[in-house]
Amino acid sequence: MSDDQSVSANPESELQTRFPTAYTILFLLIVLMAALTWFIPAGQYERAMNEEVGREVAVPGTYETVDPNPQGFVDVMLAPTAGFYDPDSYAANAIDVALFILFLGGFLGVMNATGAIDTGIRSAMHRLEGREIWMIPILMTLFALGGTTYGMAEETLAFYAILIPVMLSAGYDAVTGVAIILVGAGIGVLGSTINPFATVIAANAADIPFTDGLALRLVLLVGGLVICAAYVMRYARRVKADPSRSVVARQWDAHRRLFLRGHDEIEDFTLTGIQKIALVIFALTFLVMIWGVSSQGWWMAQMGALFLGSAILIGLIARLGEKKLTGSFVDGARDLLGVALVVGLARGIVVIMEQGMIADTILHSAETTLGGLPELAFINVMFWLEVGMSFFVPSSSGLAVLSMPILAPLADFAGVGRDLVVTAYQSANGLVNLVNPTFAVVVGGLAIGRVSYDRWLAFIWPLLLILTLFISVVISIGAFL
Repeated sequence: MSDDQSVSANPESELQTRFPTAYTILFLLIVLMAALTWFIPAGQYERAMNEEVGREVAVPGTYETVDPNPQGFVDVMLAPTAGFYDPDSYAANAIDVALFILFLGGFLGVMNATGAIDTGIRSAMHRLEGREIWMIPILMTLFALGGTTYGMAEETLAFYAILIPVMLSAGYDAVTGVAIILVGAGIGVLGSTINPFATVIAANAADIPFTDGLALRLVLLVGGLVICAAYVMRYARRVKADPSRSVVARQWDAHRRLFLRGHDEIEDFTLTGIQKIALVIFALTFLVMIWGVSSQGWWMAQMGALFLGSAILIGLIARLGEKKLTGSFVDGARDLLGVALVVGLARGIVVIMEQGMIADTILHSAETTLGGLPELAFINVMFWLEVGMSFFVPSSSGLAVLSMPILAPLADFAGVGRDLVVTAYQSANGLVNLVNPTFAVVVGGLAIGRVSYDRWLAFIWPLLLILTLFISVVISIGAFL
C-alpha cells in the first residue's frame, strides 16, 4: 500500500486541521490566565455562609486588596494536574468527570461489540427515510427540557457517540449531531426555569424566590428553542442537499469512515433477539442516569458505576467472553481518553485564576461599573458583564455564587427587579457556554464529535448574534415591565 493510500485509510489523519488542537488552546489559556495574575491586582471579598445556597457567598461592600499571588512556571505546569485534583489537599476537581468519561467510553465499546447500535441505526434510517429532519427539533426539545429543569451539561457527553452516527446515516454531518446536543441542552440552560444549579441557586443568592421572573424565562426558553431548532434544521437541509456547504466538508468522508465503520458490511436491518435486549438495556441505562441525576442526587461516581454495570451485563447477555468484553471496554475507554484529558486542562484554567485571586477583583470592577446607571443601560451592561465573567467562571452555580450576592442588590438602586438580574446572569452564562473553550462540556463534546473549535465557531457565530439580539430585546422589555 502506498503512503497516500495509507493516509486516506486513516480517518483520524484527515480530520486534522491547521487550527490548534483543543489541548494547545487550553494550555495557552492556562498560560494567559497565569500572565493576568501578574497584572490584575489580587483581591477578595469576605465570605459568609448562606444556608439557602448551601455554601459561602461574597459579602457586598467588603472587597479589599490582598497580597498578590502571581502564578509562575511551576504553577502553569501543575495546572493540568490540579485540574483533576488539588495536589496539596488531594480534593477532587475534575477527576470525577474524567473517570466518568472513561467508563462511558468503555460502555460504548462493549455496546458496539454487539453490533446492535450499527444495525439499529440502519433500521431506524430505513424506517424514517424522508422524515429524518424532524428528529432535530424533537431531540433538541428533549435536551432543552433537561437543560431547563436540572442543568443538563456533563451528562450530554454520553450522547454524542450515539447521535452523530445517526445524523451521518441520515445524510447530515457531524456538526449537526453536535449541535442537536450542545445547542439543545445549552438553550435549555440559557432559559432555565427550575434548574437548581442556575436559577434556584442564583435566586437564593439574590435573596428572592426562584419563581420571580419565571414568565420572562419561559419566553427566552421557548423563543430561543424555536430559533435554535430552525437554525440547525436549515443548516442540516442545506448540507444534505449539497455536502460541500458543510463547515466540515473537508472531513466529510473521514467522519463517515470513523463513525460509521462496519456499517457497510451490514446488509440485514433485522435485529437479533440478543441485540434487541442489548438495546433495551442501553436505553434503560440512560433513562436510569437521567432519573438518578434529576431526583436521587447522583453525580459522576454513580453514573460511572451505572455504565460499568451495564457494560458487564450487556457483555454477559451477548456472550462476548471475558477477553472480548474487557478488550472492548478498554478500547472504548481509549477512544475517549483525549476527551478526559481535555476536561482536566479546562479545569486547570479556573484553578490558576483562583490561586491568583483575581476573580473577586474582576467582580469588584463589575460592581463599580454598574453603579448609577439607568434601568435600560443597567440591565444590558449587567448582561455583558456576566458574559465576560462567564469566560472565566463557566460553572453556572459557581458564577451564581460569585456574582449574585454582589450584583443583584445593585438592581434596587437602578429600579430594576432582582429577578431580571438573575435572568441576565443565566442568559449570559448559557450563551457563552455554547462556545466557551474553558467549559469542559464544549471542548469535550467537540472532541468526541471530531469537530475542531474553529469549524464550530464557523457554524455557530450567526446563531450567537441572533440569540444575543433576542436576549437583549427580551431583558430590555423586562426592565420596563
